[in-house]
Amino acid sequence: MAELLLEIFSEEIPARMQGRAAADLQRLFTEKLAADGLMPESSRALSGPRRLTLVVNGLPAEQPDRVEEKKGPKVGAPDAAIQGFLRAAGLTSLDQCEVQDDKKGAFYVARRTVRGQPTANALAALVPAVMREFPWPKSMRWGSGDLRWVRPIHSLLCVFGRAVVPFEFEGLQSGNTTRGHRLHAPGPLVALGADEYETKLLGARVILDAEARRKIIHEKARERAKDIGGTLVEDPDLVNEVAGLVEWPVVLRGRIDEALTFPIQSGGLPHEVLTTAMRTHQKYFSVRDPRTGLLAPYFIVVANMEAKDGGEAIVAGNERVLRARLSDAKFFWDQDRKKKLERRIDALSSIVFHAKLGTVREKAARVVALAKELAPFCGADTEEAERAALLAKADLTTLMVGEFPELQGLMGRYYAQADEEPVAVAVAIEEHYKPLGPSDDCPSAPVSVAVALADKIDTLVGFFAIDEKPTGSKDPYALRRAALGIVRLILENRIGRLPLLAQFSRAAKLHGQADAGPKVANELLAFLADRLKVALKERGVRHDLIDAVFALGGEDDLVRLVNRVDALQAFLASDDGANLLAGYRRAVNILRIEEKKDNHVYEGRADPKLLKLDEEVELFKTIAEANDLVAAELERERFEDAMLVMARLRGPVDAFFDKVTVNAEDGRLRENRLLLLSQIRKTLHAVADFSKVEG
Repeated sequence: MAELLLEIFSEEIPARMQGRAAADLQRLFTEKLAADGLMPESSRALSGPRRLTLVVNGLPAEQPDRVEEKKGPKVGAPDAAIQGFLRAAGLTSLDQCEVQDDKKGAFYVARRTVRGQPTANALAALVPAVMREFPWPKSMRWGSGDLRWVRPIHSLLCVFGRAVVPFEFEGLQSGNTTRGHRLHAPGPLVALGADEYETKLLGARVILDAEARRKIIHEKARERAKDIGGTLVEDPDLVNEVAGLVEWPVVLRGRIDEALTFPIQSGGLPHEVLTTAMRTHQKYFSVRDPRTGLLAPYFIVVANMEAKDGGEAIVAGNERVLRARLSDAKFFWDQDRKKKLERRIDALSSIVFHAKLGTVREKAARVVALAKELAPFCGADTEEAERAALLAKADLTTLMVGEFPELQGLMGRYYAQADEEPVAVAVAIEEHYKPLGPSDDCPSAPVSVAVALADKIDTLVGFFAIDEKPTGSKDPYALRRAALGIVRLILENRIGRLPLLAQFSRAAKLHGQADAGPKVANELLAFLADRLKVALKERGVRHDLIDAVFALGGEDDLVRLVNRVDALQAFLASDDGANLLAGYRRAVNILRIEEKKDNHVYEGRADPKLLKLDEEVELFKTIAEANDLVAAELERERFEDAMLVMARLRGPVDAFFDKVTVNAEDGRLRENRLLLLSQIRKTLHAVADFSKVEG
């Protein structure tokens, strides 16, 4: 057994792609090894700014022999077909074949043993195949070759059993050399095995393991913050990103102009501006003063080298860059506040929302109209909801949002507060984009909820009306996210009695698509049903039960729908529910067979005069009572009680199937009993379409 070491050395790989790339390299390689009959003992993949590395342990020196089987023509086939088969299989006579039988008869089979080749030979073909199939999210071509890779490749190290696996790939010749840190040790390094490779790279100022780099960055950053009596603002995503930018992390601390870290009331910038400028643009970590809870006038920066001066010049340079960026931000902040949000609304006419859906100013007008309608359902003040909807997008015209798009909404809240808008209005301006994803906080303030719903409904209806719907994995306008946002806003805030179909139709009318309104509304309701399944999956709610309730049609109150689904799930988990479901399926199966045979659908009420046996009389009576009671409980939205009523059917249904022959010789009795089965179906379908229930 031997070890494979593979390194693909390139120019800098984007940090966000490295982890996935390492996993893809390991997956693709092990899949192709398995296809070649090579089963390693273990494998691991490592990633860094300039290299992807794979180590595979326990590979055999040679592939195992394998038997190839080729199916031939039927026994007795024309001689021309048989001779063609023999030539293709490399055989000379049928004596070298076997005869096998299947449903279609006997046929010839040719078998041959293929000797396994040396593993090194297989690897020489396998590595290029993996690289050509590599699924980079974005890739490029360079030079005169056709290869697409994330960045230009400089070298390929491929060693198996301490010997180079020789192959040529897109003008590159495989070898046993790599390179260390770009500045500290740029010269070539020879490596014939994984341990030697990692040791030499460490000596050349390259920490190969991304997790080790993350740990160093996090621990040293916390130490640098603690040194000045502060605490690090924890940011795992930034730690991951920076670990993908450096091979030899050196953690340093710099200072911020103290005046900029003052509270807004004292002339400072909003702290979100500071953290965004540092995090997004400069990849700096923030430090908090534990005594005040405010940002401390320091930042943590991670360099990719050990400087002779201890990093003083690096820190000074980063301080200059940050000072300039924050000075610009302070200018934007001061200039933006000179003009009230209300005076910015007309400027939204110059921003196109979508070529077919008009400007952002037109969108704002539609959102105002929808927010007015939605406010009563959300318990919001109508005037505040309209005001917040009108101002919600105004900060898109500010200098600050132009420089820091990530702060849209948040800056609108700050500017609204400066304009002395009502608190609920200012908060709604910030929160109307939320929730941005399944892990994002969902607004709960009534005005925020009303405006957030209005904004998302307008977006969804608009894009569905122009037939710009998500397809497959493509969702360029984040419509799935918007739909999930609607689901979460309604369910987490328990907004019942909200008729979504009517709201969708109204939104279509505001888009000038009144005629298409009903079609768009129904399409969107089905779209929301899919998102609802996603939202409820974590709660353990079965998707088929959601389908069973949606199949009844006309249900667009999500709170009521989920209550019904929860009650249905609890019912089916009980013995009564499981057994009644079995009885329902038996009834439906009989009906389906007999209706197909008779070319007739059995619907309607059985004739009580034709009920002969006690069991069918009891079932008829119980169904009649259950129909009235179930309808009453559903009307009062007491779904658990409706399920309890249905549970009463279990005993009579079981007794009916035990004692009653549905297909009686008397045609009138048979038809009446089929009608009785149809009443079982109809009664249960008042609660849900049980045909959609799986399992």
